[in-house]
Amino acid sequence: MRTVYALARYQDCQAGIDFLTSAFGFRVHEVSKNDSGVVNHAELLVGDDLIMIGEGKSGGPGIYVAVDDVDAHHDQARAAGAEITMGLVDQPYGSREYGCKDPEGNPWYFGTYRP
Repeated sequence: MRTVYALARYQDCQAGIDFLTSAFGFRVHEVSKNDSGVVNHAELLVGDDLIMIGEGKSGGPGIYVAVDDVDAHHDQARAAGAEITMGLVDQPYGSREYGCKDPEGNPWYFGTYRP
């Protein structure tokens, strides 16, 4: 079972999937759509590894780390000075998660989802 996942954000996840599969040969593993039918989360296979893409502001990759108690993790990160960029949220694909930046501005995402 994996714990750390590469993550990229796309304003248009379907366009991201289309590009990554056609340009780089990634393979679709799973796609989650919101109630309007718009893709908001996807998992793509790269060899035996998996990357996730999510809906949101594009602008660079991040790292997603699966944790057991995301609420406690969030509180610990905030207390240590992490800049919370996305508050705790229950996602439609079954994860509870949050996003933050470290002191150097690197994006990190933590949640309960384990593909």
